[in-house]
Amino acid sequence: MPGVTAWLLPCLLVFEIRFPAGPDVNLRRSRQQHRRQERMQRHVDNTQAGDGMEAEQDEAPLLAQQPSSRTELCSARCGLALILHVSLFMAYALRVSLSIAIVAMTNSSHPRNWSGSAPRGSYPGFAQEVPRYNWSAETQGIILSSFFYGYGLTQALGGYCSGLFGGKPVLGGGLLLSSVLTLLVPQAAELGVSFLIGLQVLLGLAEGVIFPAQYTLWAKWAPPLERSRLMNVADAGCTFGTFVALLVAGIICQSLGWPFVFYIFGGVGCAWCLCWFLLVYEDPAHHPWISAGEQEYIMSLLAHQGSSHGRSLPLVAMAKSLPLWAITIACFCTDWLFYMLLTSMPMFMSNVLHFDLRENGLLSSLPYIGNGLGHILAGLLADFLLARQVLGTAAIRKLFSALGMLLPAIFLVAVPYIGCSSMVAVVLLMLALTIISMTGAGININHIDIAPRYAGFLLGITNTFGIVAGIIAPTTVGLLVSQDLQTGWRNAFFISAALNLFGLIFYIAFGSGTIQDWAREDAAVQ
Repeated sequence: MPGVTAWLLPCLLVFEIRFPAGPDVNLRRSRQQHRRQERMQRHVDNTQAGDGMEAEQDEAPLLAQQPSSRTELCSARCGLALILHVSLFMAYALRVSLSIAIVAMTNSSHPRNWSGSAPRGSYPGFAQEVPRYNWSAETQGIILSSFFYGYGLTQALGGYCSGLFGGKPVLGGGLLLSSVLTLLVPQAAELGVSFLIGLQVLLGLAEGVIFPAQYTLWAKWAPPLERSRLMNVADAGCTFGTFVALLVAGIICQSLGWPFVFYIFGGVGCAWCLCWFLLVYEDPAHHPWISAGEQEYIMSLLAHQGSSHGRSLPLVAMAKSLPLWAITIACFCTDWLFYMLLTSMPMFMSNVLHFDLRENGLLSSLPYIGNGLGHILAGLLADFLLARQVLGTAAIRKLFSALGMLLPAIFLVAVPYIGCSSMVAVVLLMLALTIISMTGAGININHIDIAPRYAGFLLGITNTFGIVAGIIAPTTVGLLVSQDLQTGWRNAFFISAALNLFGLIFYIAFGSGTIQDWAREDAAVQ
């Protein structure tokens, strides 16, 4: 159901194209916004003329009196959020397709969690005729992990290129290349393991540019008081895409054969890229169907942050920036916990809790649903608090980061002391994976607050650290558990909780919600 909804949502953009706001409404709205913008600008000038204290800076320009323009479903910026939602949905569906198909490629024609026979409308006997390979568990692990080596290499490069050439061509090109490479997976498998590993590395290289390019787009489209909900609606496509892909891929493997997983997903991805290049525009100034009121609303609120960066980057200033280090360290610690749970939770349930996941396939998919819904709810709540001026931008980011980092850490510490109550332990682990999505309104979008001109590049840097954590965390768990099962798991949970607590304290101490001096357009490039 979430996947169907995700595919229908971009149709709302067509509604906006066919039925634009009337000229009288736009003119009246434009005049009202212009008067409010003048008041906002006077507030910003008065604030910047002060002594530059963080408490004063944090209120300008985000909490100044801004033009009021509701995020209607037919607005261009909301349409962009829905299109990005589907794009990330597709990116993650392409990314995880091999994870379920490799079971059918090696062991049998049916995935482990699949039960039942093929429907009568399918091609009888076709699934049994597809090739199968005698790959060991070690070989399968190498094939699946090879994606991340390519994925980590293009994060910063994708952010840099999107700042130079625009987020639209970089994201669309990365998604199109990922779709084409997915179509080639069956042929690569036929040629041999080394070809498949090389293809997975290339797939990681292609997908590595997608997230940084998305942030470059949002730096030009998302008003300060709407960033959380717009960006989190888009990010929810990741978890929903993973959830739907895992369910659909199993059905395709059983009914048509595993090669069709890649043919269908890759083909749909290529078709969606056509929609991407037709519907998405780099910024409001180049959007042909956006209303004059919305265009002025967005551009006036983002005028203070300057244009995208050029070929040179203030790398020395970035390296010395404590707010940036606060985001980076917090992202590393959060991703450590997230990837540790995501990759090791089934093993913990089987070895320690003796819980048979095969009896309830829905249970293993609940974290994806909860995480996606948590992203959306966190974004809505964060923007609500900002709009009501309950807290400043820095305080909002730190509050949601604290919720998304501290509560999962507490749940992890509690799990080893639950005793024989396996269901309580499962609930705690599920809650940890769900509540960690609160960081989507905290550290995950703080890059745009402190350096909107370099948001894509900075996201690439912090994502690279997060990927390193995702590689190290499961390895650490394996080493600890191999020594002693009970003690190993307890130590693994304690280490993850301690890292999260350290990252949170560092972020609260040095995090910021204002544009840094080195990120301003008139700043000298070091």
